[in-house]
Amino acid sequence: MVSRADRSAFAEWWWTVDRLLVAALAVLLVGGIVLSFAASPPVAERIGLEPYYFVKRQAMYLVPALGILIVTSFLTPRQVRRVALVVFVVSLLLMALTLVVGVEIKGARRWIDFGVMSLQPSEFAKPAFVVIAAWLFAESIDKRDVPGNILSVALLVLFAALLIAQPDFGQTMLVTIVWGAMFFMAGLPWPWIFALAGAGAGGIFTAYLLIPHVAGRIDRFLKPGTGDTFQVDTAIESILKGGWFGRGPGEGTVKRILPDSHTDFIFAVAAEEFGIIVCLFLVFLFAIIVLRGLMHAHQEDNTFIRLATGGLAVLFGIQAAINMAVNLQLMPAKGMTLPFISYGGSSLMSIAFGMGMLLALTRRRLRTDRLVGGKVPGPRGLVGSLE
Repeated sequence: MVSRADRSAFAEWWWTVDRLLVAALAVLLVGGIVLSFAASPPVAERIGLEPYYFVKRQAMYLVPALGILIVTSFLTPRQVRRVALVVFVVSLLLMALTLVVGVEIKGARRWIDFGVMSLQPSEFAKPAFVVIAAWLFAESIDKRDVPGNILSVALLVLFAALLIAQPDFGQTMLVTIVWGAMFFMAGLPWPWIFALAGAGAGGIFTAYLLIPHVAGRIDRFLKPGTGDTFQVDTAIESILKGGWFGRGPGEGTVKRILPDSHTDFIFAVAAEEFGIIVCLFLVFLFAIIVLRGLMHAHQEDNTFIRLATGGLAVLFGIQAAINMAVNLQLMPAKGMTLPFISYGGSSLMSIAFGMGMLLALTRRRLRTDRLVGGKVPGPRGLVGSLE
């Protein structure tokens, strides 16, 4: 137990961090390993690997992810902004590099092979982009002479262009939605709302007309008989087989023929083996994280912190919602991972980075209007003094 009289860095962190957020994130991290045991062995065996290959790698990725989550949560808001800027610039450079030397998987160049692991730079760019966009919006609000809104649009266009070049339309849609939500939180005028909505609809329609890959996914969703819907159909079957309480750990059968059961469709495996009850519990955990983040954003006076906190919470929630919606056949397949649950080193570490920044921004901070005689009021009176 950490004493309130303890003045160490960890004690200060413990008494200022949102411990409910920490608990929810910890449960998701553990749940990811448990569900990896359930979902990944059949995939590993199909491609000639030993059964627990993906489980071991996921556990290996968990170590740096925890380190990133904890270290990032110790940062001050100013440090969060600076770190996000560095990560975003480096990620954009690496994204450009993937177009030249990237590993091609299923027709897309999104990864750079470093030998030990393949890195997907766009995953790290997402949370960093949210923080930088929040800073630009805040600057535009607080300093009328700063063209923050225009700069944020320019960054969005640059980021989206690199995503489309890979191509990665799912991430492009996700980033654009989150950017639009942040612009709305920043006080977006109604003409901008209609203009952006029209631009988004026009972009989707143009992609449908010009890009066969996008058209195929939308057609298969609207008219299942027009193409291969094996994965989505199998996922639905897996969910129905599980019922309320599941078939039990290791007892799932449909998962054995589901190609991406350890990544995009791990939610369906959770339903088959552990039941709808566990799936609802996962939804509850995601909801806690998103709602706590939005609650902190609503209560925050600092414009940058309010927008960054809200944006990170929305990014986390929308990504989870898209993955689960695809599993339930509520929207076209997007290739989106379920945060902290799906297999993937880049995804796990980038989400840890984003949630570390969320924890850092939502920590309770000293307010000067609460100072009494140059002292900082503590839980049992005046504790400490101003430096």
